[in-house]
Amino acid sequence: MDPLSLAAANLVSPLLLFFALGVAAALMRSSLTVPEAVAKGIALYLLLAIGFKGGASIADQALSARILATLFAGAAISALLPLIAFQLLLATTALSRIDAAAVAAHYGSISIVTFVAATQSVAAAGLDYEGYLVAVAAIMETPAILVALLLAHSKKKAVANSELFREVLLNGSVVLLVGAFFIGWVTGADGLKIMAPLIADPFKAVLCFFLLDIGLLAGRGLLQSGRELRLPLILFGFYMPLIGALIGTLTGMAIGLSPGGIAVFAALAASASYIAVPAAMRIALPEARPAIYLTLSLGVTFPFNITLGIPLYIAMATMPT
Repeated sequence: MDPLSLAAANLVSPLLLFFALGVAAALMRSSLTVPEAVAKGIALYLLLAIGFKGGASIADQALSARILATLFAGAAISALLPLIAFQLLLATTALSRIDAAAVAAHYGSISIVTFVAATQSVAAAGLDYEGYLVAVAAIMETPAILVALLLAHSKKKAVANSELFREVLLNGSVVLLVGAFFIGWVTGADGLKIMAPLIADPFKAVLCFFLLDIGLLAGRGLLQSGRELRLPLILFGFYMPLIGALIGTLTGMAIGLSPGGIAVFAALAASASYIAVPAAMRIALPEARPAIYLTLSLGVTFPFNITLGIPLYIAMATMPT
């Protein structure tokens, strides 16, 4: 598939246009805002819908070697990417070890909204993907955080923090995503039929509203903290997702995922967290600067992925071999 055609179609999709509206409103200092309670409710809805549909889609499948291999590969990539990101940041920027580790954690973990945008783009391209990639997304939340803490501190005792482990392992988004996945898996087609009026037709419209809020957050982050981002950091925000996507694409091909599954897996590896990891960093590395790690992941990498990155990853996954 032609990546330029896919990118052009993506640029006029409601998902991207609502995100762009949020960014523009923030940059123009509009009073437009989404109440925090509403935004949190929408996020919970999306996690429930994604998890449930993913579980229901594999209800009739046995736990195969491919599923286990994909789960293991997701965890391994989540641990590997912070190591790559950390070394690149130390070599190309003036960040301290603490700030570099905090940024690296974001680029090993995943953005669930990027994952959702990738699944919608894959479906729009006429491709199917493996439903158990929802479980892979949940697994990829944690290893990057633990690796980043080891990179930030030479002593292992810095990682042995019960509050941090609780934040990471019992993070609300992870609990809901995994819990809904297993409920969908157990109830199968019958459960999906019951839940369809809630999680099928309204899904895209609710996602557009959520992306409006994300656009507002990204735009305000750029206004408030953009001066913290020097050119080498901005460039990192563009090329690091490409490195992750390449690793994800090659891994997905080696495992034997479908072309749609490879594209979604690549998008997971290319994404950068801006929800779970910042919460963990506030506890584990309070001296790290959110103005850098949050603005970079949300203000640079996220827009890149949903505009140009995802069409490119779909094109990479569907190239003839």
